[in-house]
Amino acid sequence: MRCCEGLCRELAACAGGSSLISHVDVVQAMSSFAVFASKESYGKTKGYEGERCQHATCYPKCKNGGECLRPGKCRCSPGYGGRYCHKVSCEGGCQNGGECISVNGVVKCLCASGWTGSRCQEAICPQGCRNNGACVAPGICSCPAGWVGGACHLAVCKLPCQHGGKCIAPNVCRCRLPYSGLQCTKKRKE
Repeated sequence: MRCCEGLCRELAACAGGSSLISHVDVVQAMSSFAVFASKESYGKTKGYEGERCQHATCYPKCKNGGECLRPGKCRCSPGYGGRYCHKVSCEGGCQNGGECISVNGVVKCLCASGWTGSRCQEAICPQGCRNNGACVAPGICSCPAGWVGGACHLAVCKLPCQHGGKCIAPNVCRCRLPYSGLQCTKKRKE
């Protein structure tokens, strides 16, 4: 005769705290405890409970709202993973050294310094990246052609601006009076 672990039927009891599965047919007295058995109780397996062992039991129990599908197998709620739903799991994972955490039941990525975004996928450039530059790593901008500098703020003029002129956009000089022209080389007559 085999018993199903857990509470299977109110009056059915086995040694070691396990219980029988179905209707009481036979009562046998064995040493100091009673065993209640039936034809239907034979062949039932460990890890289930209920009158007919129809409910799977997981040990340890499934955590964080997980559901036991069969002994040792939990279906986890969104945001949790692991064999018993004990691990916080962020969908898509956290990138760039981010850590998946749960705060008041809300699962999110805690980003490492210099990173932001739902999955820590966006670098932070505190100086900003101007002129259509892109922040590619913390504090590092990738600048479009014609721009350089930590914030893509310095224009590049292939031909240098003369007479104190300043490069203000790619290949564009702002000239000081009385000069003008592409490189500030033309002197205006006063």
